[in-house]
Amino acid sequence: MKTTETQTTPVFENTVNGVAVDGLSKTVEAIKAAPALAKFNFRIRNEWVDGGRNTSTVDNFYGAGQEQPRSKAFVLECDEPPVLLGKDLAANPVEHLLHALAGCLTSSMVYHAAARGIHIEEVESSLEGDIDLQGFLELDKNVRNGYQGIRVDFKIKADVPDEQLQDLCKLGSAHSPVFDSLTNGVPVAVTAQRL
Repeated sequence: MKTTETQTTPVFENTVNGVAVDGLSKTVEAIKAAPALAKFNFRIRNEWVDGGRNTSTVDNFYGAGQEQPRSKAFVLECDEPPVLLGKDLAANPVEHLLHALAGCLTSSMVYHAAARGIHIEEVESSLEGDIDLQGFLELDKNVRNGYQGIRVDFKIKADVPDEQLQDLCKLGSAHSPVFDSLTNGVPVAVTAQRL
């Protein structure tokens, strides 16, 4: 690792797919030595605006044994399209879920490929999910509220033979926290109190 006087972020020599592989190795070794460092807590604050529109703010989180500050907060917008009685000012929540899945599958694939020394030149994905509103509208109790199925299609340009392309793609689903949360379920506790 080398640093310059004008730069506060470390520059790592061994970078694959934009991932600092030697930094990743150091992180793995640190967690092996102190497993509590692996515990993270991410948070989001949401505020309703009007109709189907609401905004969420993402800021600091806990990880690596301490509170982790961000240089700036991120604001995520949600709305609904007109056919669902919204103003179409932002993607809707189930589209955000597809975005989260796509982002996590891609990042997981890229990081784990980098750790294996596999260079990826390009990755594109398209996702589709099917929802039947009869569940949400309480018209049919046999229809679930959420997605009935999601399909993910990757296009990858990488230095692997064609027969290994599926194995490369599986690195994403094998390691993605969002994929795991969706496919295995996760306990969600919902409470309310007065403002």
